[in-house]
This record gives sequence, structure tokens and C-alpha cells, in this order.
Amino acid sequence: MSFKVKFWGVRGSIATPSPRHIAFGGNTSCLEIAMGGERIILDAGTGIRNLGHWFLKKDLRRAHLLLSHTHWDHINGFPFFSPAFRKDRHFHIMAGHLHAHGGIRTVLSSQMANPTFPVPLAVMGAKLDFEDFRAGDKFNIGRSIKVRTAALNHPDGATGYRLEYRGKSVCYITDTEHVIGKPDEKILALIEGADVVIYDATYTDDEFPGKIGWGHSTWQEGVRLCRQAGVKMLMIFHHDPDHEDLFMERLEAEARQMWPHALVARENMRLNLL
Repeated sequence: MSFKVKFWGVRGSIATPSPRHIAFGGNTSCLEIAMGGERIILDAGTGIRNLGHWFLKKDLRRAHLLLSHTHWDHINGFPFFSPAFRKDRHFHIMAGHLHAHGGIRTVLSSQMANPTFPVPLAVMGAKLDFEDFRAGDKFNIGRSIKVRTAALNHPDGATGYRLEYRGKSVCYITDTEHVIGKPDEKILALIEGADVVIYDATYTDDEFPGKIGWGHSTWQEGVRLCRQAGVKMLMIFHHDPDHEDLFMERLEAEARQMWPHALVARENMRLNLL
């Protein structure tokens, strides 16, 4: 009956394996949610490699993988997800932005094709079920988990998720670009009253004007949206690779001064909602 969230990768754009990225983590986007007897994985960045080792250690044999989108930093860990090579495992893989591009199976297969990768998708021995939906759809996972989705403002498209279980909710909103002075109504509707919102805060408001068109947002916009939507907690996420530990520590102090309910996501951080 638990509802737990673990961050396996919190970095954006590219992994940062350096001593200046230890405190907050260098792996790219991947979360694990345990809820209602199900395991749900959000994105397959490099953090999914360590998650895969954990799955094998705990003999976890099935999960749902929900992808926000398929830019490299959100899928390049998938070929190293070791449980997917085991015949006794089962993974349901979903995406909401690929109808015009042949679907999620085509994209993941292309990533693992010559001449860019030596081991094809067909070598993965697990049962892999691929499903494409359209951002904005609603669906259920298992008997008691409700999922709502929304299209995000990102090059090539992306999907935001809201997962609800036993009166608690967590929202995953990455990668998305805001318009200065104009709150995104789709995001506000999706996150309204949520317990936790995990938000794309790649940039600061000072950095943002030089990055317009790159598809990302700021931690300050995350605070503004969460305040307006009555959210209980904001998790600042998808950290820019150039934002090293000292920068992130200053950012967190500033964010908490602006809104005490804002925290910076760290690799291996856990949240318990139930």
C-alpha cells in the first residue's frame, strides 16, 4: 500500500561523471515509483543502469516504463538496463509523442542499430510490450493507479505525467519551455493540488533569455506554477550539466528562501507519500 519515489538520475542533457557533481548526482533522468503493487519507471536516462542492478538484486521482474520523450539524455541508458536482457522479465514501455515517427519501438530499436550501437533491440530477452498513446490521454495502471498526461512545450514533443494513488499524487514535468509572463495552462491543470511536482528547472531566470528555443524552464517558473496550482512540494529537477555542486547548493538556498516547499532533487533521494 506504499507510494514511494526514488531518483536514480536527476541531470539533464548529458551525464556528468566528475568530482564536482557528486553531491547532486551526474546521471541523467530516471525515477522509480513503487505504488499500488506496481513499479513505474519514468524515463530511461543513464540512471536506469543502476536501477536495473537494483531490480536484479531484489528480483523484481516487471515494471512500466513511461517516457517523457526520446531525446538522448532520456533514453540512452535503456541499452544498459540489464533486466531487459533476462527472459523471465516483463516491461511495458509507453510514450505519447511518437505517432508521427513510427512509435516507441521504432525509436528505441533505431537507437540500438548499427552503426551507432553493436547490440540490437532484438537481443533483449525480456518480454517487451510497446504502447503509443497521445499526450493528453488518461489511462490506468493496474487496478488503482490513475495516470493523466499533457503535452509539453519541447522540440519534437514531450509528455508530462500525473500519477494518482489512494488520494496522493506526483507529477513529472520535464522537458518543457515556458513563455515569460504567461503560465502554461496545460501544466497548471495537470499539477493542480498535487502533493509533489518534479519540474524541469534546467536554467535560472537570469540564464533563460539566452536559452529560449532550447525547450527547458527555470526553477523560479516551477515555484510560480506550484504556488498558483496549490502544490504541496516542488522538486527542482533536470539540472544543467554546467551547474556544479557549489552552484546547486546556492540555488537550493535561494529557492528555499523564495518558497520553503521547494527542494533540489538529488540522485538516490527518496520520497514517501504513503
